[in-house]
Amino acid sequence: MLSSALRSMRTRWVTFIGSFVALALGVGLIAMTGLALAATFDTPERGPERFAGAPVVVAPSDTLRVATPVGERTARLAGPRPVPQRLAAGLSALGRTAEDRTFPVRLAGEGAVGHPWAVAAATPYRVVSGRAPAEAGEIVVTAGGGSGLRTGDRVRTATPGGGAGTETRTVVGTVADAGFEKAVFFSDAEAARIHPAVDAVAVHADADAVRRLTQAFPGMSVLTGDDRRRADPGPDRDSEALTAVNALLGTAAGITGFVSVFVVASTFSFAVAQRRREFGLLRTAGATPGQVRRTVVVEALVIGVLASAAGCLLGEAAAPVLAGRLVDEGFAPAWFAVGDATWPLHTAFWTGLGVALAGVAVSSHRAGRIRPVEALRDASVDAGGMPPSRLLTGAAVLLTGLGLLGWALVTDPGDVLKRKTYILQPMWIIAGCALLAPLLVRPLTRLLTWLPARLPGATGLLARQNASTGIRRTAAVAAPVLITVALAGSLLGTVATINEARATEAAAVSRADHVAGGDGPLDPRFVQRVRSVPGAVTSASRSTGVTVLEEGTALITSEARAADPAGLAATARLPLVAGRVGDLDDDSIIVNEEWETRTVGQRVSVWLGDGRKVSLRIAAVMRTGTGSNGVYVTPANAAGAAIDRIDVRLREGGDPSAVRALLEEAGRDTGTPVMTRDAWVTAQYPRTGGNTRAGLLLILGIALLYTGIALANTMVMATSDRVRDLAVLRLTGATKTQVLRLVTVEALMVVAVGTVMGGAVAGLNLLGVKGALELLSVSSPVVVPWTAACGVAAACAVAATVSAVLPALPAMRTRPVELAGSRE
Repeated sequence: MLSSALRSMRTRWVTFIGSFVALALGVGLIAMTGLALAATFDTPERGPERFAGAPVVVAPSDTLRVATPVGERTARLAGPRPVPQRLAAGLSALGRTAEDRTFPVRLAGEGAVGHPWAVAAATPYRVVSGRAPAEAGEIVVTAGGGSGLRTGDRVRTATPGGGAGTETRTVVGTVADAGFEKAVFFSDAEAARIHPAVDAVAVHADADAVRRLTQAFPGMSVLTGDDRRRADPGPDRDSEALTAVNALLGTAAGITGFVSVFVVASTFSFAVAQRRREFGLLRTAGATPGQVRRTVVVEALVIGVLASAAGCLLGEAAAPVLAGRLVDEGFAPAWFAVGDATWPLHTAFWTGLGVALAGVAVSSHRAGRIRPVEALRDASVDAGGMPPSRLLTGAAVLLTGLGLLGWALVTDPGDVLKRKTYILQPMWIIAGCALLAPLLVRPLTRLLTWLPARLPGATGLLARQNASTGIRRTAAVAAPVLITVALAGSLLGTVATINEARATEAAAVSRADHVAGGDGPLDPRFVQRVRSVPGAVTSASRSTGVTVLEEGTALITSEARAADPAGLAATARLPLVAGRVGDLDDDSIIVNEEWETRTVGQRVSVWLGDGRKVSLRIAAVMRTGTGSNGVYVTPANAAGAAIDRIDVRLREGGDPSAVRALLEEAGRDTGTPVMTRDAWVTAQYPRTGGNTRAGLLLILGIALLYTGIALANTMVMATSDRVRDLAVLRLTGATKTQVLRLVTVEALMVVAVGTVMGGAVAGLNLLGVKGALELLSVSSPVVVPWTAACGVAAACAVAATVSAVLPALPAMRTRPVELAGSRE
């Protein structure tokens, strides 16, 4: 059986090379994304940084811990409370201490982090030149930070607690760069004036004594050893950086795996279907149906093992390239690299082998049923029927996709807008349509070629008839196009539509004429000046968080904005479904419909951003919308958060030009950008989709490259198998140019069929997103990614045309009589 399979592979080498290439590339794609994904599971081991020189550190806990019937639940606090002054004083009695105060600084126009000089030794920072700061106008800066500052330089600085205008300070010393922040050190007194709150205390004392003292202060943590890293800036920055990469690569693995499986299965099935006459000859020679089936399976096994092994080697070589590209594009941190995990290679190998065998399983059964009389047929015309198993599977998958979409629209429309849903759910519909492609190809082909078939000349008519009679060939070529166009249209269109909806929603909520902030705390001087602008009403707000325990087991943290009720009512029109904004006070909260407790007047227990547990009355309820409608509280419940945004609205009769001039002047003096409402919405809610869209483009680019190669591969297989047909055309009088024109038209027509089916699937998915937005009361148009979809279709058209014409050219150089009488 093996020798028979090897002889068959040697004879029909084009078909088997095509299957090998499709499977090797598919396995390589799975291995590449799998290896990159495995690298996101581990972060580099880092020790303490800021407090590496302090044996004990007392800092606020940034984690909320709540006991539930199913165990302890945790959540990240938005604004942990500072170290109490009483505790700091008690710690100083135990031993030498250094109080750390951390605040933002604008140094020569660049961002930096301010600290008191006393805490520099806790890192420790090494003095390169100069001395420590002693006066309010003196600072020590990080050497080599790109600013080029040296001891003795005078530099303009802006701090949250500065006086009127930007201050000029003297650089009295420099310290070596610690690698994790750009530090600026002030005198202890000046740092305490700028930022009175104590963020952490470095203690040189017995850890047990420190713990005993700290027990009386809830929410404080005593950190020693490697736990001191919890007091570093962004202690989870490595894992948080990998979270986004993990999501991106998880999506990539899902999409590329999906594309690979379908393309490989389709290619192997098509390869078997091409050999119908050969199997008929085997049956005529006395082969039993079982022997034919075993021959097909053994061939697939040989190709599967060799191609899967080659694909693993290819994926192992390509994974570092992918990781480097992710770093270069800013998706991954600079230290991200592929590790030594081997499970992705095992997964890719066995997946490839399994798909190869599954791809020929049904086809081998069909091959065993071929009657000997099939070998006597001169024309290869598909009967047009689909195996019942494929028909039932395709219908089941398609109905499952439509059912999941319908169920989500009925039960939870907001779920349709979530990343996992809008990436995974369309795959069901795409898969169903791909499985049913042979059933859809014939009527669609006849529809698209109705007009070309009636034009002068025989090219249109012949192309129509060839595509209509070669259903399996047409479906095999159209499948990669369908999948790629559908994925590009569905994913990019959904992201663009959701971004447009969020921008539209934000613009509808805001009544402000001008907005400042949104990217960190605002300078208090700017806030004070804006509040005094005549002819304008302002609303200064803070970003914070509120956590609630729902169903007794789940801690849910919501983004919250703290604002004065009067200013909020004047500058925003919240999408309320119950209650009034004016009823918001220090004892109440405005929630949205996603909350379990959402009846106006009811009380709900929540944890504020600093971990305090309070009971607040529900003053109003907002609709859910796209998920951007968080909650609102008053500044008293903002956990000490600084003002980070000001909305400004003209009063009736106010002078727009005067107000704008005063706002821009205040912004220039304090380095604060002031934008119109529309410009602010565009900046905060970019229609281009930011990293999400860029990540999807990267993923789709990889998938498009693979499907383009697979499409070309299938076209080469299909055209090479039709050499005798092309020779017969030439014997009937067709010129070489006419034959090549026919091949080109057929290739373009098949791509058009795949594009139309893919576009229909994408349109169906986008209609589902539009329906979800309408049910969420968000009126926003569907954004169709015409550029991307047309680009994908054009790329497929070029690949198909070139791959169809090139194999036909050698046949044009051979006498048609020789080709027409050649053995298959």
